[in-house]
Amino acid sequence: MLVVAVKPGHDGAIAAIGDRELLFSLESEKDSRPRYSPLLPTTVLDIAEHLGEIPDVVALGGWADLRPRGVVRTGAGYTGIQEPQIGTSRFFGKEVTYFSSTHERSHVYMALGMGERSSAPERTVLVWEGDVGAFYVVDAEHRITRRVPVMSGPGARYSFLFGLADPTFPDTGGKPRLNDAGKLMALAAFGDAAEAGPEIVHVVDRILKQDSMYPAPKVEYQGTVLHNAGVESAECKTAAALLTARIFEAFAAVARAELPEGSPLYISGGCGLNCDWNRAWADLGYFSSVFVAPCTNDSGSAVGTAIDALTACTGDPHIDWSVYSGLDFVEDARPDPATWRSRRLDDAELARALSTGRVVAWVQGRWEIGPRALGNRSLLAEPFGSGTRDRLNDIKQREDYRPIAPVCRVEDLGQVFHETFEDPHMLYFRRVRESSGVRAVTHVDGSARVQTVRESGNPRLHRLLSAFAVERGAGVLCNTSLNFNGEGFINRTSDLVRYCESRGVDDMVIGDTWFERVR
Repeated sequence: MLVVAVKPGHDGAIAAIGDRELLFSLESEKDSRPRYSPLLPTTVLDIAEHLGEIPDVVALGGWADLRPRGVVRTGAGYTGIQEPQIGTSRFFGKEVTYFSSTHERSHVYMALGMGERSSAPERTVLVWEGDVGAFYVVDAEHRITRRVPVMSGPGARYSFLFGLADPTFPDTGGKPRLNDAGKLMALAAFGDAAEAGPEIVHVVDRILKQDSMYPAPKVEYQGTVLHNAGVESAECKTAAALLTARIFEAFAAVARAELPEGSPLYISGGCGLNCDWNRAWADLGYFSSVFVAPCTNDSGSAVGTAIDALTACTGDPHIDWSVYSGLDFVEDARPDPATWRSRRLDDAELARALSTGRVVAWVQGRWEIGPRALGNRSLLAEPFGSGTRDRLNDIKQREDYRPIAPVCRVEDLGQVFHETFEDPHMLYFRRVRESSGVRAVTHVDGSARVQTVRESGNPRLHRLLSAFAVERGAGVLCNTSLNFNGEGFINRTSDLVRYCESRGVDDMVIGDTWFERVR
C-alpha cells in the first residue's frame, strides 16, 4: 500500500509511506526556500518524480485559516480528534481512497507511528504546539480513548513573551512568530526563575491566563516591565526562565493527576523541540519511557496524516523510518576550478584542517527531516575555542546568544558530558564536563544539545569524528545547520558555492569530494 499525504498551511510538506516504510518526507522550505513555506507545487513535483506509481491512498491534513469572515476549513479542519473523513476519489485516472483527518490527530499519530512498539495496555501522547496543548490516552488497538486538555496555545504563549520584549514586534495586529520560540529557549538559559520579582511574576501569570494569542495582545501589556524591554534584557531572560518552568509545571501536574503512571510517553508538536522540556519529561520519573521524533513540529504533520490513514486502513500505525528521508543533493553546477580545488576526501587530513580552525560545509546523502541538521546538511568546526561559536553565528547571521550544538561519537560521551544516554536526533540537553574544554558548544548554563552518532547510524560522519578523535583526543565537533538565514537547508551546488563564497567558508565536502578555496 502506498499512502501519500500533504500538509497545508505553514511548514507545508508532502510525505509518502510505502509498505510501512517512510519513503520521503519533503518540506517545502528545504532547498533554500523561505522557512515555514506552505506546500509548493515544486515539492509536489519532487515527490511525483521519485515515486514509481500512483498512490492507493491520498491523505489531506486538516487545517484552518483565519479570514475576515471567520474560519475557513481545509479538509477535516485543525482541532479535534473526531473520526477521519474517508471515501473514494480519482487521482490522475486511478480510483484511490481519499482520507482527511485533523491537524491535531496528525501530531498524535506521527508520534505513535514513529515511536517504538509497546505492549503497554495504554499509551500517553502529549501534543503541545502553537495552538493545541493536551494529553491523549491511546489503547492497545491504537484508538484515542481520552483527551485531557491542559492549556491552549502553549507554544504561542511561549513565543509571545519574546515578541512582548522585542521593540520591533507590533503592539497590535501581530501573531506570535514561529521562529521566536527557539530564540526564547536560548535566552531562558541566561535567567533564573527564582530571581523573578513580583512584576515579572505578574506578567507571566497574565500570559498563562490570556484567553488567546491571536492576534498577539501586546498592546494590553503596555506599562508592564517586559513591554519593549529588549529581548536580551535581564527582565526578559528571567521571565523566559520562569515561563519555561511554569508551562512545564502546568503540564506535569495534569499528567500526575490524570494519566496512567508507568505508561510510555510520546511527545509531539513544536514544543517538543524544546530540549529543556524534553529533559524534564525524561527526569520526571512518571512515565516508563519518553519518545520525541526529529520532526515533532509541523514538519512531521504530513507524516502523521499518512500514518493516521495507514492506521485507518490496516489497524497498525507503526512504520520504519530514517531521519534521512529527504532528497539527495543536486549537483547542478561545478565549482569554478580557478576558485575551488577539488580532491578526494581524506578523513585524517580534513580532521587536521578542522583542528586548525577551518569551518567545513558538509553535505552527504539525503537531507534530514525536521528542522535540525544531523550530519548530512551541516556546518562543522572544532569545538574547543570559544571564538568558534561566535564565528559560526556570524556565518549564519544570527544572534550571538544562540548556542552551537555539538555532534559526538557515542564512544566519547562519558569523556565530554556527564550523561551518556544516546540522542541521535539532538532533542535533549545534557551537562558538559568542564574538563572537556568544549567551550564553543557549552551554553551559558553549562548545557549542550548533543547529536550522538553511532557507526551504524551515520557511518560517514562517524568516520570523520573518529579521525578528529585521533587528532584532538575526542570525537566531537560543532554541528549547525547549513542554510541561509531564514531559509531551509541548502540542497544544490550552486547555492552551496554562493553561500560559502559570501560567508567566508573555505572548505566544502560533497560526498567523497573535498573542495578547498584557493582564492
